[in-house]
Amino acid sequence: MESTGDPPSNNMNSNGINHESTHSDERFTPQMEAEETSINGETDIECNTLHQPLLKRNRTLSASHLAMVGAKVSYIESLDYEINENDLFRQDWRSRSKIQVLQYVFLKWKLAFLVGLLTGLIATLINLAVENIAGYKLLLVSDYVQQKRYMMGLISLTGANFLLTLSATVLVVFLAPTAAGPGIPEIKAYLNGIDTPNMYGAPTLFVKIIGSIGAVSAGLDLGKEGPLVHIGSCIASLLGQGGTEKHRVKWRWYRYMNNDRDRRDLITCGASSGVCAAFRSPVGGVLFALEEVATWWRSALLWRTFFSTAVVVVILRAFIEYCSAGQCGLFGNGGLIMFDVSNVTVRYHMMDIIPVALIGLIGGVLGSLYNYVLHKVLRLYSIINERGKLAKILLSLTVSVFTSVCVYSLPFLASCTQCDPSIPSSECSTTGRTGNFKRFNCPNGYYNDLASLLFSTNDDAVRNIFSTNTRGEFHPVSLLIYFALYCILGLFTFGIAVPSGLFLPIILMGSAYGRLLGIAMGSYTKIDPGLYAVLGAASLMAGSMRMTVSLCVIFLELTNNLLLLPITMLVLLIAKSVGDCFNPSIYEIILHLKGLPFLDANPEPWMRNLTVGELADVKPPLVSLQGVEKVSRIVDVLKNTTHNGFPVIDDDATIPTSEGTKVRELHGLILRAHLVAVLKKKWFVQQPRKTEEWEVREKFTWVELAERDLDFEQVAISKHEMEMYVDLHPFTNKTPYTVVEDMSVAKAMVLFRQVALRHMLIVPKYQGAGVYPVIGILTRQDLRAHNIQSVFPHIARSKGREKQK
Repeated sequence: MESTGDPPSNNMNSNGINHESTHSDERFTPQMEAEETSINGETDIECNTLHQPLLKRNRTLSASHLAMVGAKVSYIESLDYEINENDLFRQDWRSRSKIQVLQYVFLKWKLAFLVGLLTGLIATLINLAVENIAGYKLLLVSDYVQQKRYMMGLISLTGANFLLTLSATVLVVFLAPTAAGPGIPEIKAYLNGIDTPNMYGAPTLFVKIIGSIGAVSAGLDLGKEGPLVHIGSCIASLLGQGGTEKHRVKWRWYRYMNNDRDRRDLITCGASSGVCAAFRSPVGGVLFALEEVATWWRSALLWRTFFSTAVVVVILRAFIEYCSAGQCGLFGNGGLIMFDVSNVTVRYHMMDIIPVALIGLIGGVLGSLYNYVLHKVLRLYSIINERGKLAKILLSLTVSVFTSVCVYSLPFLASCTQCDPSIPSSECSTTGRTGNFKRFNCPNGYYNDLASLLFSTNDDAVRNIFSTNTRGEFHPVSLLIYFALYCILGLFTFGIAVPSGLFLPIILMGSAYGRLLGIAMGSYTKIDPGLYAVLGAASLMAGSMRMTVSLCVIFLELTNNLLLLPITMLVLLIAKSVGDCFNPSIYEIILHLKGLPFLDANPEPWMRNLTVGELADVKPPLVSLQGVEKVSRIVDVLKNTTHNGFPVIDDDATIPTSEGTKVRELHGLILRAHLVAVLKKKWFVQQPRKTEEWEVREKFTWVELAERDLDFEQVAISKHEMEMYVDLHPFTNKTPYTVVEDMSVAKAMVLFRQVALRHMLIVPKYQGAGVYPVIGILTRQDLRAHNIQSVFPHIARSKGREKQK
């Protein structure tokens, strides 16, 4: 099953004979002794040496292979990022000419260009649609308010938002459940080596685009930034595989991309392009991919992601220039997120470090608190969503109605403020869609500061609250109401069945308390309250998402003010450090809730005291195959196991340096997909023998073996064919990654993650007659801390004792 792999491991060969039963029994005796010592004595498990095995197993090491992908429960598998160096691959690689190598390189760059181009075009389409739909909706409601037809205004706003939310929710629930949410946790999981089914298909892309337009236009407290990251990844995946699963391009030169490694790199380009499209931040997009979503990185990938984001920003800039002349309806200077604060000179002295540090502290505390409460809300929503599709739709519509009523009603609680005489009348007390000073229900010459924040799109609200040289524009009470409302809406909106992003809600909450602190500082600081709002937004994002470098660059590119760099860095570092003291980042929490087996970068400290050999002992029997195997045996293995990798053993291999010495050899590892391909082509021989290289090349190509066809049920094999044989040597990866049984789990986990493996073979420390050449296989599920603790309960108890101390 590997689905995440899990070829169970133990010390048995293909015939079920335990070649190391004595060795295994000897291992368990000291474990029992260590168990008693650990429970009754004072010895802490953290202090055990590697020479002393840890504990007797509690039960077999196993794990679930179901996880939430979007809003759908799916069966997950791991990806084959490792190069499968079998004979066919080596022959194909040797036969490639320089022209073919150049074609391969050129194809990567061309696809990176197309990813950037299409992501930029779709981002522009989304912005145009959102600005026009939301803009005309707000203009209509504003007219009713000016006419004092307040109930009609409420009905119009609530009804429009209800229909927009309904359209987005119905599309997600019935057409593409994987389009729900931001999609970033699933992208992180994919780049970590976990296949997330239906996450990057054409239906998901379509629903993500239309659903984002509907949800954001409905005024829900969510952003289009997370969905844009997912959209960029969907575009990259579809381009990388040449279309959908059912309708794929079969061009000959496309065969080079038919592997998980190149598709992973392209999806990384798509994720960075999505961030760039959301924030018009090319460098920030690259750093976001590096810091937050990508597990595996190299310099060539850095260049291609930067190239993709450069294409995106050129496309966006071109459309901004075109639309600035009024060619795009209500889409003008707004829409594409760019919160320019370059018109104010940033001056600060040493005393300003105190409030700046305080913002970072508040951001870390509030960010971790937000993560904690959101975790509880998402668990509640998962219970509600289990009741069926109707429950999901009703939940989304309830949130939509509540949001509409609050956004429309709360501005009536704010008092009207007279416009500053120094401000032109055309800019103050406006009734239009944009502007810092919304008239709303106030008389001419007055404005409603709370309506300026609530009665606008989220992008315009950020521009208003980030505005500089407007020290007295917003009253503290209005900011407090705004902060409290968006904390509530942010918690209860994320998790409903619509495409949604976390970036903008967190920016809105953080900017509110940042500006509040700036107003409270008054004359004691030289920093503009608008800049405090920027710092507050950065601090809450760092406190919740735990990003630093990419956030710093994104905010610099957003605000266009390099002078903010020193204090922004300080705020981000403090907020992340404080947040880390309480709980993980929001995306790690979501990964855990969804059940995706994500491997963290840092192993647990107690993993240093556990060896991979001890993990092999608590796994079910190892299933291996002979180099020349009987067809009936292969069929039996495929029918009765769900593993995706099998060790291939030669019992009578000859050592080249000796004369006729026979040994048992670990020839390599063969994938389930390759076994299925062999059976489908019925590549059988009458007698057990090794085949010649030309025989294999006549029947198979490396491109065919790159297909992940696991459908074994439709293969019809006769009784006569069951008695025939298959030579597995040409299809076996001869260079699988192996570790010695004495290696610590911590070291094995680091290797597994950094090299992006699917299978890791455990070999015995001592080689010789009567010793089986492989002890077991490790997959990502075997290296997860939670799964290990379920088998070795003393580890969890030891951690509990440490916390009590």
